[in-house]
Amino acid sequence: MTISIKASVDPESGRVEATTPRGVAFTMDADAPDDDESPAPKEALLASLAGCTGMDVASILRKKRQAVATYEIAIEAESASEHPRVFTDIRVEHRVGGEVTAEALRRSIELSATRYCPVNAMLSARVTIEHRYQLVDAEGAEHTALVAVTGPDGARVL
Repeated sequence: MTISIKASVDPESGRVEATTPRGVAFTMDADAPDDDESPAPKEALLASLAGCTGMDVASILRKKRQAVATYEIAIEAESASEHPRVFTDIRVEHRVGGEVTAEALRRSIELSATRYCPVNAMLSARVTIEHRYQLVDAEGAEHTALVAVTGPDGARVL
């Protein structure tokens, strides 16, 4: 399967407008002022990771008949200080609330991290990624756990 992205680059500002095969356009700008709505390319990459794993986990939880009321993903990443300033460590936290069991959430994250999410697989070839969750269940009890660590040395499920 081939995916073809087209991008126009403004030679003066360096801003990039990319268009997906479905015609969705978005702008990226590494040097945007704080009030600009354009993400930097590395921010867009982390957003892609959140989107990829989030869609996986939400789909798996629906198949498991879990009643998710809220779902948010928080990602933090460290970058090297030297160019090309690649990511050196990424932490993904799935924050879920509702009638969801900790085991169903854990397994859904595990499957996304180790099998289904291609963005995670590509990034894991070069950087270590921790996958964890914070669950507030239907009774209001909070559960947290580290689920898996993926990276250049393979995947460890905890």
